Amino acid sequence: MKIVVLDGYTLNPGDISWEGLEAFGEVKVYDRTKEEEIIERIGDAQAVYTNKTPITRKVLEACPQIRFIGVLATGYNVVDIEAAKEGGIPVSNIPTYGTDAVGQFAIALLLEICHHIGHHSQAVRDGKWSRSADWCFWDYPLIELAGKTMGIIGFGRIGQSTGRIAKALGMQVIANDAFESEAGREIATYVDRETLLRESDVIALHCPLFPETEGIINKENIQKMKDGVILLNNSRGPLIVEEDLAAALESGKVYAAGLDVVSTEPIREDNVLLKAKNCFITPHISWAPRESRQRLMDIAVENLKAFKNGTPQNVVNP
Repeated sequence: MKIVVLDGYTLNPGDISWEGLEAFGEVKVYDRTKEEEIIERIGDAQAVYTNKTPITRKVLEACPQIRFIGVLATGYNVVDIEAAKEGGIPVSNIPTYGTDAVGQFAIALLLEICHHIGHHSQAVRDGKWSRSADWCFWDYPLIELAGKTMGIIGFGRIGQSTGRIAKALGMQVIANDAFESEAGREIATYVDRETLLRESDVIALHCPLFPETEGIINKENIQKMKDGVILLNNSRGPLIVEEDLAAALESGKVYAAGLDVVSTEPIREDNVLLKAKNCFITPHISWAPRESRQRLMDIAVENLKAFKNGTPQNVVNP
């Protein structure tokens, strides 16, 4: 079997191995693939892995040997799944590899907002503490989370992971999700969206991007929030209307935002949030601890193994 990985660098910049895939045949790994290179690089490969490189109907028609497509991520909008289904090609994604890592990162964003650890560490190195007239100093208000309310929109595996950590910090956790579960009820109280917006001191977004969730953080909904609310998003950038969030940060309606995702990635240099007050932005790395990436690799291998055995798993176009 010929196997092509179109954009393997973000998953594996060199610290994990492709040997699991190599057990199934000849593997060619490209760090990145430009759009005009896709068809040539796939060639007569039977299995294709992609992360963000698009597999369109045109690509599928030009590469008729494809029998399996593996997405090296949870989101699969880079693949024309209907065209793949018409061609009898299963598309398998990686649904659960980063649950703990992404939940941990959401809380990391929150703790940075509450304590500005990076800033204060640098201030010490810059000599501000050694020159201080007092035995301590702080440049930003410090925030204690115990007793405050964390509202989580989207309470699946990742939302629940974030909720468990928030609860361990002494926070009250409320959640809004289309599907309520017993596991979720052990962590949070389910409430409607309006109640969550109104009562939360911190709001974390962990919902998928659907037409009904696109832009849910907008001017209208921000006005329903508490003054000084903290907003976290390491789910999908387009959940937020960025111009509305920037205005709310400038006015102080939103005290701070911690974002690991934005509307266009990599971020555009003219993104309005780059100049917004109290806006912490990281480059979509919640998923990227080595442990999480190894888990992703392992599931990618298992997906191909299941396909070879005639029982494809994690198929998004059944």
